[in-house]
Amino acid sequence: QGQLVESGGASVQAGGSLRLSCKASGVTFSRYSGGWFRQVPGKEREAVATLHSLTGTTHYADSVKGRFTISRDNDKNTIFLQMDGLRPEDTGMYYCAAASAWVELVRKRAQYWGQGTQVTVSS
Repeated sequence: QGQLVESGGASVQAGGSLRLSCKASGVTFSRYSGGWFRQVPGKEREAVATLHSLTGTTHYADSVKGRFTISRDNDKNTIFLQMDGLRPEDTGMYYCAAASAWVELVRKRAQYWGQGTQVTVSS
């Protein structure tokens, strides 16, 4: 049974940086497309950044382009989200996910989801 565990969430001031990590067990990230999603109360979970398993192509939400970077360390079986220039609107619960197909990932139909890590950005 695969499991994803996020870490790295914290409370920071606007302009700060955080690095989120998502460690996988029972799931080989190099064989799955991975991604980070954000959810705030009352809103749908949205894709923030995704990484295609085969091509390595990355996609970002318009709101985070140029500020966030998704990456993967196959040896550690971990994906990361480097978050720079944080803004109050980046506040939310961040979830990582893994899917056997990238299209399923972006449709939020991933086979594996983590439990989330909270990011709070104050102005």
